[in-house]
Amino acid sequence: MKVIGTGSALPSLTVSNDDLATFLDTSDAWISTRTGIKTRHLLSNETLYDLAVEAANKAISASGLTPDQIDFLLVSNVANEHITPGLSCIIQKRIGVTCPGLDINVACAGFVNALMLADDMMKAGRAKYVLIVCAEEPSKYCNWQERDTSILFGDGAGAVVLGPGNAFKNVHLTMISDRDVLYYERHMEKTPFEQKQVEGQPLMMKGKDLFRTAVSESAKDVQKVLEEEKVSASDVDYYLLHQANKRIIEGIRSILGQPEEKFPTNIEKYGNTSSASIPILLDEMLAENKIKKGDKIVMSAFGAGFVSAACLWEWE
Repeated sequence: MKVIGTGSALPSLTVSNDDLATFLDTSDAWISTRTGIKTRHLLSNETLYDLAVEAANKAISASGLTPDQIDFLLVSNVANEHITPGLSCIIQKRIGVTCPGLDINVACAGFVNALMLADDMMKAGRAKYVLIVCAEEPSKYCNWQERDTSILFGDGAGAVVLGPGNAFKNVHLTMISDRDVLYYERHMEKTPFEQKQVEGQPLMMKGKDLFRTAVSESAKDVQKVLEEEKVSASDVDYYLLHQANKRIIEGIRSILGQPEEKFPTNIEKYGNTSSASIPILLDEMLAENKIKKGDKIVMSAFGAGFVSAACLWEWE
């Protein structure tokens, strides 16, 4: 399996830290020092479906394929305004594909999990070309009167088209049942029979616990895939990590003992875009010709659950 096309899409509205400081008890210095974030793109006039379609269309166009050549559509999404149908069903017609699709929710680790599923499908002969779309609107999960979570997130979508090749070398997934570190409960309709009703609440996060778990588990995942492929950390050209917090990225980098230039970031521009963060970063790096044939690339992500995942590529 290899990447043959990428695309990304962001809302037109850019919101700075100073903009947030007009209604939150915060400042640019407070946010940027703790997170590395300076701005984020937030949905205003567009919808999440618009972003998903734009990113998908760009990836298909870049691949040189036509939509009818896509054999399977995998969509990673934590939540959107539709409980059902899934996001894959909603965008299928608008992007012109006629293949079956599947939605997954593995929080911010969704992209790496989708890569594993695509690789397995292709190896089993069930698909030749797979389109992955990661579309997220985490700004809709937050309490915008509370700064600890609302300052962190941005909305966006990233997509890749995968085709035959040998670039994808290994993947490792981890799951630790620890709901309370990070969760978001949606409102459900009441019934006359249920004795306990969950009214729903915005995103809840235990920041210190999340930081420790994210750094340790992501580093373990990366080390696992490198060990299994007999690749040293210094052999890797780029580490594309989930863009959740600059300090988390620095913590993982410290454990791996690698130089800062191997850890590209865009969190300063976009904030945490959940599972869309790695494909957006990948799309930007390819557009800038920073990734070349033969480069060894590690991707690693973590999210609510607690879940984490890492994979290794040798670029073709």
